[in-house]
Amino acid sequence: MGAGPERPSGVRGAWQSSFRRPAEGAGTRAPAAPAVPAAPWFVCCKMAKQKRKEGRVAEKKSKNLKVSAAQTPPAPAAPSGAGTAPAEGSASASVSPVEQRVLERKLKKERKKEARRRLREAGIAAASSLASKRSGAALALEYLCSWAQKHEDWRFQKTRQTWLLLHMYDRDQVPDEHFPALLAYLEGLRGRARELTVQKAEALMRELDQAGACALPPGGTQRARQVLQLLS
Repeated sequence: MGAGPERPSGVRGAWQSSFRRPAEGAGTRAPAAPAVPAAPWFVCCKMAKQKRKEGRVAEKKSKNLKVSAAQTPPAPAAPSGAGTAPAEGSASASVSPVEQRVLERKLKKERKKEARRRLREAGIAAASSLASKRSGAALALEYLCSWAQKHEDWRFQKTRQTWLLLHMYDRDQVPDEHFPALLAYLEGLRGRARELTVQKAEALMRELDQAGACALPPGGTQRARQVLQLLS
C-alpha cells in the first residue's frame, strides 16, 4: 500500500509538542486553588451580633442559677436514731386525702374513748349516769310541771302523757300536790285520748260499786270522781 499523505511540518511539530512528556527532574507545579470570595460586611455584622447575644443569654442563665441556689434553704439534718423516719414520711406522702380523713376520724374516736375511760375512773361520769337513769315518773312529773308553768321550751310528748293517764289514780306515782295540775291538763284533752280517759274512770267507778273501796288505790275513788266530773 502507498504511504498516506504527509502532515505539514508545522502542524506536526505543534501536535507533537502538545503530547511531549516533561523532562525528568523538572518540578511540576500544582494548579492554583480557586479564590474564595470575601463575605459581605453585613453578614459579618450579623454573625457578631448573634455571638454577643448568645454570650449575654449564657451569662444571664448562670446568674439565675446562682440566685436560686442562694435562696434555697438547706435541708434539715435528720435526727440521730430516726432510722425509720424516711420510710414513714414516704408512706404518709403516698396516702390519699380520703384515707387521711379516715385515719383522722379513727384517731378522734380513740381519743374520745380514752377520755371517757379516764372520766369513769375518776368518778366524774356519775352525774351524767344518774341523769340518764331517771325514772319514768320523774320525767312525766317534770313534763307536767313544765306545762303548768308555761315554759317556752315545753313540747308535747305522747309518752309522758300516756304515763300520766295510766298512773294518775295512784298517789305514790302522782303525789297529791301534782294532781290539781294534772286535772287542768286533762281538761285540755281532745279526741280519742279524752274518750279513753272517761271510759277508764267509768270502769273504775263500776269496780268500786261491785268490790268496794279496796278496789282502787288509796285516794283513787275521789280522783276518779273528779275526773268524771271534769270530762263528762
